[in-house]
Amino acid sequence: MTVGQFRVSRRSITLTVAFAGLVSLALGAHAALNKHVMESARAAVGLETTQSIPNSSRLALVIGNGHYPDAGSPLRQPINDARAVTHALRQDGFDVDVVEDATRDDMTRAVERLKNKIKPDSTVMLYFGGYGVQVGRQSFMIPVDAAIWRERDVRQQGMSVEAVLDVMKERGAQAKLVVLDASRRNPYERRFRAYSRGLAPIDVPEKALILTSATPGKVADDAAGQNSLLATEFLKSLKAKPASAEAVFRNTRTAVTRVSDGDQVPAVSSSLVDEVTFGAAATTARAGS
Repeated sequence: MTVGQFRVSRRSITLTVAFAGLVSLALGAHAALNKHVMESARAAVGLETTQSIPNSSRLALVIGNGHYPDAGSPLRQPINDARAVTHALRQDGFDVDVVEDATRDDMTRAVERLKNKIKPDSTVMLYFGGYGVQVGRQSFMIPVDAAIWRERDVRQQGMSVEAVLDVMKERGAQAKLVVLDASRRNPYERRFRAYSRGLAPIDVPEKALILTSATPGKVADDAAGQNSLLATEFLKSLKAKPASAEAVFRNTRTAVTRVSDGDQVPAVSSSLVDEVTFGAAATTARAGS
């Protein structure tokens, strides 16, 4: 072997070792990057899981009706309210079905979907924003496609709040929560022969909690802003977590009464047996993560 050959071989070996080292460093860096990306992805998934995976035992139907062609100008707030309430309830682990500008068929199908999900351990909530009309001592939620000229049209085309409560009761729901932001002036009142103003007193079944935007027979004018006064204060009360549902509803009533200087006084009725808590599920999930 010549000296030249030895030098070439030695240089080749050195270059090979250096190249191998660079490859090893590159592979190590790539593996570290992949690990970081995977850990970040898992952390993000974990965060999303904590915040938004629905709980099958906590169900909600949220309806926001604003565009009533037969009732004059549109209502600006109910759809905004429905979206804000939906977001808050989903953050709290509710499986929420939200319907905007719902027709009679839309509302019927939504209630049927809710019915099929309810189990004996379910906490079920109904939120409705829009026009509510009382006829024959019953309160009806009005769909956007209703053409109402007489009181009997309300029965035929509206959806009774009591009927939805009956569905919850029939399915054995553990707790029934209702928020009705519908004590607006009856846009069809001049067409009626009988006096109709605000909502009727609602028969409260067992294990139920009901909040209406005004006391029976009273109306509440829409305030300025993107959200109604009831929805605004209800959402504020929900942020005080964890809190019992009864405390949230009572605090909402107190806040609305105070802010409106007594012009709007919501009504709260309760027959709850077991305590229902807002925020407990999300707090527990964060503590265990």
